[in-house]
Amino acid sequence: MRFRYSEWDEVKIRRLLGNHDLIRMFNRLLLQTNGNVDEALDWMRYMQEQGYLPADIDLGAFAKQLEKDRLVQKKDGRLSLTPKGEKQIRQDMLDIVFSSLKQDSRGEHPTGREGAGANEYLPDRRPFSFGDTAADIDFNDSIANALRRDGLNDWTLTEPDLSVKQTESTVSTATVLLLDISHSMVLYGEDRITPAKQVAMAFAEMILTRFRRDALNVVVFGDDAQEIKVADLAYAGVGPYHTNTQAGLRMARDILTRRHQHNKQIFMITDGKPSVIRRPNGQIYKNPIGLDPMIVNRTLDEAVICRKKKITITTFMVTSDPYLQQFVRRLTELNHGRAYFTSSDQLGGYIFWDFLKNRRRRSRG
Repeated sequence: MRFRYSEWDEVKIRRLLGNHDLIRMFNRLLLQTNGNVDEALDWMRYMQEQGYLPADIDLGAFAKQLEKDRLVQKKDGRLSLTPKGEKQIRQDMLDIVFSSLKQDSRGEHPTGREGAGANEYLPDRRPFSFGDTAADIDFNDSIANALRRDGLNDWTLTEPDLSVKQTESTVSTATVLLLDISHSMVLYGEDRITPAKQVAMAFAEMILTRFRRDALNVVVFGDDAQEIKVADLAYAGVGPYHTNTQAGLRMARDILTRRHQHNKQIFMITDGKPSVIRRPNGQIYKNPIGLDPMIVNRTLDEAVICRKKKITITTFMVTSDPYLQQFVRRLTELNHGRAYFTSSDQLGGYIFWDFLKNRRRRSRG
C-alpha cells in the first residue's frame, strides 16, 4: 500500500463519520489513491481499525453495494471504477465545491463580450410585442393569464394574454484546464494535488452538464505536457517530475486555436516554478535551482503568444512564496490575464467564482 501524508483534519473526518457519508469519504480516498478502488477500501478498513469509523459499519456490504450500483466493477480480480462511478465522483466534487460558494455566485454565465452566441432564458416574463418569435412565448403562463381572465369553462387565448420569456445572449467559451502534476504538488508532506483534482473534476462536471455549448480540455504537465480525458482525472497522479510550464501552455494554446468558440482561456493550477523547457532542437533543458533565466524567458514567450492569439491565462497559484509569485505576476502582465494566490482549500471557490463572474450578461430580449 502506498502512503501519501497530508495534514490530518479531524474536524472534517468527524463530520463525515457523524453523517456516515461513506460514499463521500470513499470518493475523497479515491482521489488520494489515484482511482485505486481496492486501496481506498483498504484505507477505510484501516480507519475502522483505528476507531475513526464506527465498528458497526459493514464495509464488506458497502463494497458489494458499490458493485450493485455499478459504480465499481471487478476486473482481473481487482475492483475498478466504472464510467458511472467516474461521473459520480465528479458530481460529488461539484456538490462539495458549490456548497462552499455563496448563493449569489451561482447561476448561468452570461458574458460582456461580443460574439456569436445563443439565447438563454431568464426567469422573468413580459407581455408579447410585435416582432417576438413564437419560440419565446411561454404558453403555460399565457394560458394561465387567459384562465384568470375568463375562468375555466369558457376561455379564449388573445394577444394580451401572451407572455414572453425574456432572454439574454451568451457566448460559448473554450477552456483548457492546465494541471501541474510535478513533484512539488506533494512536497513537504502537503497534499496539493488531491484538492486540485477535486476542483478540476467539479469544474469539468459543471461545464459538461450546465454549459454544454462550452468546450473543455484537460492538460497535465510535469516534465512534459499531455492531454488527458476528463474521465482520467481521478487517476492522475504526481510523479518525480520537474515543471514544464512552457509545454503545458503551448499544448493548451494549440488546442484552443483549433476551437471555434469566441472566448478562449487557460485555467492553470500550479504551485511551482518552471524548471524545464524543450529547446527548439528537441533537447530537454532542466534546472531545478532558482528561476533559471532561459526557462523563465521561454515560458514568458508562451504567455505573449497566447495574448496575441487572444487567449487569456488565469493562474491559480497555490503557494505563498513571494519569489514565485513575482514570476506569476510577470506572466500575468505579459498575457493581460489574471492571477490568484490562494491555498488549496480555497482553490475551488476562486476558480468557480472567476469562471462565472467573467461570463457577463450582454443583452436582454
